[in-house]
Parts: sequence; structure tokens; C-alpha cells
Amino acid sequence: LTLRDGQQSLFATRLKQEYIDRLLPLYRDAKFYIMETWGGAVPDSVMRYLGESPWERLRSCSKEMKGISYLSALSRGRNLFGYVPYPNYVLEGFYKEAIKNGLNVMRIFDALNDIDNIKDSIRMINDLGGIADAAVCYTVDPKDEPKVAAPEKKGFFAKLFGGSKKEEAAPEKIFTDEYFVEKAKEMERLGAKMITLKDMAGLVNPSRIFTLMPKLKQALNIPVDFHTHCTPGYGLASVLTAIIKGVDIVDTNIWYFGGGSAAPAIELVWLFCQKLGIEVEVNMEAVGKIREQLKDARKSLADFDLNKDNWPNEFDPLKDKLPADIDAEFDKAIKAATANDEEALLAACHKIEA
Repeated sequence: LTLRDGQQSLFATRLKQEYIDRLLPLYRDAKFYIMETWGGAVPDSVMRYLGESPWERLRSCSKEMKGISYLSALSRGRNLFGYVPYPNYVLEGFYKEAIKNGLNVMRIFDALNDIDNIKDSIRMINDLGGIADAAVCYTVDPKDEPKVAAPEKKGFFAKLFGGSKKEEAAPEKIFTDEYFVEKAKEMERLGAKMITLKDMAGLVNPSRIFTLMPKLKQALNIPVDFHTHCTPGYGLASVLTAIIKGVDIVDTNIWYFGGGSAAPAIELVWLFCQKLGIEVEVNMEAVGKIREQLKDARKSLADFDLNKDNWPNEFDPLKDKLPADIDAEFDKAIKAATANDEEALLAACHKIEA
């Protein structure tokens, strides 16, 4: 997600084309399955703040990648990259041009999981030769209001109103595991070729993934992707849990553009997978070369970097030996995630990140 969601989450989508052009040859060697390069706030921001063409950005990515990695974008369904609903002829024209200019995967979501607002986009992307990735947006129910005991009614009022008022039942939960599974199944029926559990606010805790991910995998016949952010501190732990519970694809960023309010760093995810014996289909030597370039790119974004005075330590997972106490935290995290011990899992992951 580095070139789109990573820079959007951390640096207000201000990464210039000149830095994109330096990175793309290195991405060819990295061989990511999918690179998110477009959509979200990119088209708006590169025009509004950088004076660049979003279409040229898409074309340059496509030209350099030469089909090695799928190129993806994020679409708000009927709202496309904007904030108002558009008619079908606008959607179709836009998607046609996007695919013609090099887009492969369109991740389509509606913030309220309104199937009516994404179904036409799924159909059009498939008809035009793209890959429809339908996203189920994760959220949580409002917290219950604290219950206050009603005063006991006595005498005349007790006879009139039937004595003390009974405590109201807790409101029925809306966003259950079954809610998300049913949404995903409906999207698959409509033609989605992938399903993403899209947790844009970082609200999904590891224990929830422990129960939800197996249900999604069992209910669906297409790959499942997991997208989350580290904002409240769940991200790395929830991604680890998703991997242990069988997810097919996870969204990551590269060091210097990972963590914080963005998705977890691939370097940490890769270390977990090494310990689990799970192959990550990425060339980590090439990722290291991208990481070095991202250091300069991040320096150029200092005006938008809320953590410019709190840089992450330099780290190369292929060369640097982890201190024994931190290496032990990786093992503790895996053990805790496998046992669904959320408190121990979060404690270990937070020590690793720190």
C-alpha cells in the first residue's frame, strides 16, 4: 500500500511523481502480488496540491511494472473517487479509461456496506476485463449506555404503573460476525473475484479476527484479503492473527511508510511468517532497496509528517540480528495469537513496534 494508502495515511498524499518514478524500477524486482497505486485521495490530491495528472501517474506505473504486479485502486463504488453518487454511464466511462490506462484491480467499497452502491461497479469492472475486489467495511456497534436504576414507585403510582420500572434490555448487536459474512457472500454472488475485510479505522482487535476470519474463509470460494491500520495499536497483532487463521492476502507498507496510522510494516510481517514457516511471495532484497529510497522520500514530506522527530530505527530483517529479548517477543506473540490470548499478544506486539 506504500504508494497510495501508506502515503495517504501518514503524509497527506503528497508524494510527488519524481519519487514514484525512482521507486518503480525497484518495485519490478520486488514482485508484489498487488501494488495499490491509485484511487482513494490520490487523484484529488495530486491535482489539487501537486499540480500533477493522476492519469499520468497510473500510466507511468503501468509502463514501468510491465504486468509484473497487478495495479490496484480504491473506489467508493457509486461515488467513484468523489463524494456524490454518479450515474452508470459515468461509472462505466471512468472504469473503461482506468483499465485502458493500466489498472487491473479495483477495490470497491461503500462506507455503509450498501450493496446497491457497489453492485454495478462489480459488474462493470468484470465486464471490462478488470478484477473486482469487493470490500466489506468493518465497524463496531455503539457502546451501550450505562444503565441507571429507575426510582421505585410506591403507593398510588405503583398501582397505576405496575411498580418499579424494569431494566431495559441491551440493544441487539448489528455488526456480528454473521453480518460481515453475509455481506461478503452477497458480494461474491454478484461477481467479486476477491473479498477484502476493510478495517480503515483500525478497529478490529485480534480476538475478533480470531473468530471472524475462519468464518469468512469457510463461507467464500474466492481469496480473502485483510486490510487494517495500526492507529489504535491493534494492526500488527490483528494481521498476525489473520495469517494464523488462514487469510490469503494481507495489506502492508514498507518501513518508513508503515505503522502509526498506516498499515503494518512488511518487514515485521515477514519476520512473523519466517517463524511460522509461511512463504511470503515478495523479494525482500528488493524491498530493502525500496526502503532505502523511502527514507529520502519521507524526508521530502517533513512538512506533512507528524512523526518527523520520532523516526523508526533503521532495520533490515535480512541482515540485522534481533536482540534476544525482542526475538523472544515474536515467539510470545505467535503463541498468544494461536491461543487467542489478546492481552499477551498486544503486549508483545507493542514491545516489538516500540
